[in-house]
Amino acid sequence: MDCYNRDAVSAPSRISFNGLRQALRCAVLCTLVATSFAPRVVAQDTTPEASTAPETSAKEIRGTVTNLPLPRFVSLKATEANARRGPSLSHRIDWVFKLRGYPLEVIAEYGHWRRVRDFEDATGWVHYSLISGARTALVQHETVDLHARADLSSRLTAQAEKGAVLRLLECNIEWCKASAGGHKGWLKKTGLWGVRPDEILE
Repeated sequence: MDCYNRDAVSAPSRISFNGLRQALRCAVLCTLVATSFAPRVVAQDTTPEASTAPETSAKEIRGTVTNLPLPRFVSLKATEANARRGPSLSHRIDWVFKLRGYPLEVIAEYGHWRRVRDFEDATGWVHYSLISGARTALVQHETVDLHARADLSSRLTAQAEKGAVLRLLECNIEWCKASAGGHKGWLKKTGLWGVRPDEILE
């Protein structure tokens, strides 16, 4: 599936999801497809890491498996990933992530498994091989403008609609440079999910 379905419009170009809107609403925008008619609830497990998410602390928390920061943002590397109730193949599949590049937040680690959370706070355990350190973000405002520079007065290069997944190229304290569908530009962090307000990406 192509994540970026563009409509040809006059400049500034629009990254449009109109053609996919109905399908996204049903199965892709949240990128969750319920399996076995399971209710969409936060999964619980008896594993300590499965039942306890890291709390905000002045001291950085790091994963016991990777020694990487927790929580941290990643993206879906596969076109399909099962989100399980616990960190093993024997645990029930609660739903399936269906969009390559979809941003997720890792909140716990256990062996080869990572507990992830999406922008609606739905959680589940996925195998580490299904996620990537490549950074993406989900547009949460109805529309966001992409500019040639990190300056609201600069030329518009594109416009992204709510639900669009953008590849993050770099971020400063207020702005991120992102790309999608052949377009590239700077946009305010406030319209994105997948990057922390104080995060700097180079």
